[in-house]
Amino acid sequence: MFPGINPRMMKQAMKKMGIKEEALEVSKVVMKLSDGSELVFDSPQVSKVDMMGQETYQVVGEPEVREAGSERDSERSDDGSDSTEADGSESSDSSAEEDTTPEINDEDIETVAQQTGCSKEKAKEVLEECKGDLAEAILKIKNE
Repeated sequence: MFPGINPRMMKQAMKKMGIKEEALEVSKVVMKLSDGSELVFDSPQVSKVDMMGQETYQVVGEPEVREAGSERDSERSDDGSDSTEADGSESSDSSAEEDTTPEINDEDIETVAQQTGCSKEKAKEVLEECKGDLAEAILKIKNE
């Protein structure tokens, strides 16, 4: 941790102060920044530190910076598929949207309508706009 300090003594001092550290086995960490970009850490070292009931996480590694417009690409790469066709050309946006459009069921429509007090027709319309994301649809209706 600190250069020149005996790790054993450091652990003893941390124990006396009520600090517990635990290494976590993590394959990937994605941090979404407020500007829409992402920091992606592949195979990082992650530690969970519990200091008097307050948990913090420490991430060590080299991040890859993804700009705000590449979110759709990161979602595709997370599920193992590729954004290019077999011939190397980019797939069209319309076919990608058709493949990822979730089925909106009556239960989802009912949930949004109950949470917002709007009609089922309005709930369905907004759910379709939000590609089935219930939380986003509810917030959108409440903020109108």
